[in-house]
Amino acid sequence: MTIPLSVLDLSPVSAGSDAAAALRNSVDLARHVEAWGYRRYWVAEHHFVGVASSSPAVLIGQIAAATSTLRVGAAAVQLGHTTAPAVVEAFGTLAALYPGRIDLGLGRSGQRRAQALDAAKRGEKPAPPGPQGSTVVRDGVVIPPPYDLTGLLLSPRVAASLQVLQQPGAQPPDFDSQVDDILALLGGAYRTEDGVELHVSPGEGADLEVWVFGSSAGPSAELAGRLGLPFGANYHVSPATTVDAVAAYRAAFRPSAVLEKPYVVVSADAVVAEDDATARRLASSYGVWAHSIRSGHGAIPYPDPADAPALTEEQRALVEDRIVTQFVGSPSTVAERLDALRRLTGADEVVITGITHGHEDRLRSYRLLAREWGLPALRAA
Repeated sequence: MTIPLSVLDLSPVSAGSDAAAALRNSVDLARHVEAWGYRRYWVAEHHFVGVASSSPAVLIGQIAAATSTLRVGAAAVQLGHTTAPAVVEAFGTLAALYPGRIDLGLGRSGQRRAQALDAAKRGEKPAPPGPQGSTVVRDGVVIPPPYDLTGLLLSPRVAASLQVLQQPGAQPPDFDSQVDDILALLGGAYRTEDGVELHVSPGEGADLEVWVFGSSAGPSAELAGRLGLPFGANYHVSPATTVDAVAAYRAAFRPSAVLEKPYVVVSADAVVAEDDATARRLASSYGVWAHSIRSGHGAIPYPDPADAPALTEEQRALVEDRIVTQFVGSPSTVAERLDALRRLTGADEVVITGITHGHEDRLRSYRLLAREWGLPALRAA
């Protein structure tokens, strides 16, 4: 049986365009993928970069209003610079308006930088940027060496971004505690440290799904398992550690009122075209875009392949793991690679994030993949 496909959208701003067009394109893509049989449409949260998905709850409301059956959600809300009540009230509002269709994805932010700062204060030097080992292929899936992000987390730009996103003097809260608070608020069991009951409306009893996202075999994977929540593993962000993250989640899993057994979604970055050569051309500027992130400058507007500069050898080395783990090619080429990822991770669902400079090319990519994968809406098309 074909497992479901879903979408993760960053609302990318294309070079020469603007954020307004990117947001309209996201709504248009959501309408199309709903018709093509995709299960979910998730939006990411990023700030001060060349993507337009900076306010997930607002964008989710627009996409939910423009569709009728698609599940819509965040992958993921960055808990490091918000509060549990703010998250529950925002997504409780969405769930009240679109019951049974909202996904609340939770992810760490700020905590990893705090850990990097503590290490720097102890005199520990971060590993040099770039891969730390050799690339291997496991059962048809490319597993690159781990990439140390400590240097990027300590960059002045990242520091400035996190500082602006938080109230003066605020510290990133403990992720586990925030997730516990969110679940307590949703379930009507929240108590302050002094024992005072607080109830949120809308939010309490909201008809939504809570997810935890993670990139490694660390606290996020273990927390998702311990709480019996569904888990999102980010192969498109951290391909070196995805398999370990899924294993850690399954090892920690305890049945809950939400799930009797583990449920895993694995992400992949994919660009599909009628043939391999066309797909490679459409994806040829991806490395430049990925380098803008890895170099600490933040994601630039997505370059046009027609005039994107070639990466230097040094620049390519910085993003080689992202390039070789992008799924690029004809429908059969990409579907075969995605199925290998599914088999290796045992994923229950695959979420596709694909960026092209042209909106029509992105629509075509998702449509071709839906047909090749055998999604019901296009199986006979």
